[in-house]
Amino acid sequence: MENSSPVKSKRFYKSLWRLAAGLPIVLGVAWSTPVLAKNDPNTLTYGELFKEVDRGVVSKLELDPVTKIAKVTVADATAPGKMRIKEAVLLDDNAELYNKLNNKNVEFSVQKSADKNAIVGLLGNVLLLVFVITILSAIIRRSGNAGGQAMNFGKSRARFQMQAKTGVMFDDVAGIEEAKEELQEVVTFLQEPERFTSVGAKIPKGVLLVGSPGTGKTLMAKAIAGEAGVPFFSISGSEFVEMFVGVGASRVRDLFKKAKENAPCLIFIDEIDAVGRQRGVGIGGGNDEREQTLNQLLTEMDGFEGNNGVIIIAATNRPDVLDTALLRPGRFDRQVQVDPPDYKGRLAILQVHIRDKKVDPELSLEAIARRTTGFTGADLANLLNEAAIFTARRHKEAITIAEVDDAIDRVMAGMEGKVVMDGKFKRMTAYHEVGHALLITLLKEHDPLQKVTVLPRGRAIGLTWSTPNEEHGLESRAKLMAMITVKLGGRAAEEIVFGKDEVDSGASSDIQSLTQIARWMVAQMGMSELGLVAMDTERQEYSETIAAQIDREVRKIVKDCHQQALDILQSHRGLMDILAEILIDKETIEGDEFRKIVDRETGRNESNQAKPALANSSNSGCTRKKAKASWVFIFS
Repeated sequence: MENSSPVKSKRFYKSLWRLAAGLPIVLGVAWSTPVLAKNDPNTLTYGELFKEVDRGVVSKLELDPVTKIAKVTVADATAPGKMRIKEAVLLDDNAELYNKLNNKNVEFSVQKSADKNAIVGLLGNVLLLVFVITILSAIIRRSGNAGGQAMNFGKSRARFQMQAKTGVMFDDVAGIEEAKEELQEVVTFLQEPERFTSVGAKIPKGVLLVGSPGTGKTLMAKAIAGEAGVPFFSISGSEFVEMFVGVGASRVRDLFKKAKENAPCLIFIDEIDAVGRQRGVGIGGGNDEREQTLNQLLTEMDGFEGNNGVIIIAATNRPDVLDTALLRPGRFDRQVQVDPPDYKGRLAILQVHIRDKKVDPELSLEAIARRTTGFTGADLANLLNEAAIFTARRHKEAITIAEVDDAIDRVMAGMEGKVVMDGKFKRMTAYHEVGHALLITLLKEHDPLQKVTVLPRGRAIGLTWSTPNEEHGLESRAKLMAMITVKLGGRAAEEIVFGKDEVDSGASSDIQSLTQIARWMVAQMGMSELGLVAMDTERQEYSETIAAQIDREVRKIVKDCHQQALDILQSHRGLMDILAEILIDKETIEGDEFRKIVDRETGRNESNQAKPALANSSNSGCTRKKAKASWVFIFS
């Protein structure tokens, strides 16, 4: 695509040259070729001219050797005694005609007209000269523009706003209150610098926003710019780097030059890891384009010359790959962690995104916040947007809890499909899902069940979901063992009901997942007889003996959990049949209803069982999929 424009230009110029070269010929032919009207009474053909001469009616003939047209004076047959002048086109060689004219004593003469070919040639040359001058002017102009572009190639491509009109303020950012408090000081620095300089405090040179995708890093940078009201430059890290060495460094210099001219101001560099990766790992002995760009950035942030009044805000979700020189104090003085929001943060985010949407008065944002553990700000915005789409599709006036339920399922697992399974396959899927759901309900260490269904969603044929009712980042060994046992529940149910020879590939992905958990417990968390040691499973910097011990401990954990799943499900064989029949009939069972059935059949006291924050949540779950990778736990 890049070469298409020059090729078209060459073709265009060739066409113009051909037209210019052929123009004189066309004009010469058009002006020099005699054209006589056919069937005109005042014209004679060469044969008719001979006949007229033989008849003796021709009295005079005037020949024009330039146009080869003869003016013939003949007697008018319609008016005796009168003469008429007619024209005839002669040949190149007219010797026979001349002899006949002499024999008949016809007067003839030569009357040479002006040579139009000279005029045509002159005109063609003038037109060609004009055409050439026009082409040369166009080429010169184009070269000038190309030269201007070459001069601007090293200029910064940052978007500049004298007064940042991002449309985002701190009130529009919710769920990351700790980060807002730290960044509020940056705004105060820019608005009231004397308040800090009076006590000897220096303005920070850089703030690095670190967090997983969707947590609001770019949104926070927009809010800082909107609140500060100072000149604002924004650019992506990838816009510095080009294939030509030195261009990125030139753009960095140009960016900071403009920023210093407009100080105090803000520079926002999004995805700084594109240019700030560790040096010494590239090609070219450390002299490649990216490393030169990074060196220039380091110098501009804190080099020999001062950089007063310019604050750099950068965002990344890969702080581990950044160069250590970039992270030291004096360059990025502050690193602000932007984590996924907790319950209160999610509630505040929902209140922000619900402003421009029509919602049912009975819709509880608190309930949605409890059901969306692990969701980022972007996830919550997408959730409400999906709910609004469902509302419009169903021709409703406002978003209700039903649309939110469907939106959560849509975001987590895909659109709901139609059941296309036959009786046996649907029955096996139902028992598979019941095996997961029943173990979730009976194992008190596991998070409560939210929903179990045999309806397909996306690639998933059936799903079983659960959501934590406590927000914490630590998992006990008992909790991890319960997770592995639940993951094995589907395969265990198939073995009990259909036999080992009838199990299918539906648990492959689930087996992969539980193996990772078990290996993590053994090699990283010291939760086995191997002891309190941490092994790097990727590099495998340990002996084959240790590797064999790790494999043995992993198999032991999986075997124990598998046996536990078989024992629990075998002891509730009748309950499995009841739940499977209900699931086949209803296709979806909510967590509360599922627990009531289990309590009724087992005589358990429901009040003593762990309950979820709210039914229908979708933080984690099991999905039975086609072919390989059939069972998966989805963690938001």
